[in-house]
Amino acid sequence: MNKVTEIAPNIFKISTFIPEAGMQFSQFLIRDEEPMLYHTGLKGLFPIVQEAVSKIMNPADLRYIGFSHFEADECGALSEWQEIAPNAEAVCSIVAKMVNVDDAAAKRPARPLGDGEVLSTGEYSFKFIQTPHLPHAWDAGHLYEENSRTLLCSDLFHQNGDVEDLTESDIVGRFRETLVQMQQSPLGDYLPYTSTTGKNIQRLAALKPATIATMHGTTFKGDGEKALLDLGQAMKDFAEETGG
Repeated sequence: MNKVTEIAPNIFKISTFIPEAGMQFSQFLIRDEEPMLYHTGLKGLFPIVQEAVSKIMNPADLRYIGFSHFEADECGALSEWQEIAPNAEAVCSIVAKMVNVDDAAAKRPARPLGDGEVLSTGEYSFKFIQTPHLPHAWDAGHLYEENSRTLLCSDLFHQNGDVEDLTESDIVGRFRETLVQMQQSPLGDYLPYTSTTGKNIQRLAALKPATIATMHGTTFKGDGEKALLDLGQAMKDFAEETGG
């Protein structure tokens, strides 16, 4: 069962809690002149996510399907979405297009975005921020909607559990708890702290987002700059503690 929450005007979070994984998986639907779905969800979730999208708009009208990096929950159902939305283009980094997406996932050639490039969906404008290995993967990047100041941040701020849809409270503490839990599982070293992590987090923080839309966990509303800087410090501290 999924939940639909409007986190900003015409930006909807579609969240499904998977008990076996102990976490939520979220997609974000932008209802605009040229609608976009950010994160496709896992293939197995396609029917229920499609149903949720259908309650907001006609899925066949999707124009863009975006994601941070090549991973099953980011773009696993890309071909299914492109099958029902004949004009939908995949939107991803140049590296993702060249290395993975066009060959392994997309039914049609993806639209690559360069660092700093802006994609307009009509009322909304999304700036692409290239962030290799943040949250993870060489091809990673993030989209920032400049009018609503919404950051689509993929796995950053990941919080395990069936948490609330929205919060104005600090989420970095729960994020750190999740890092500990992940490190004790086969999924250790989930979010690496590299020589460029601090710089890339500072770039995201400088955008001063008002809404942080994370894939796994609650959406945060408030001082996004401080939240991102606190997240960066938590990642650095955890890496030092664990020898990462």
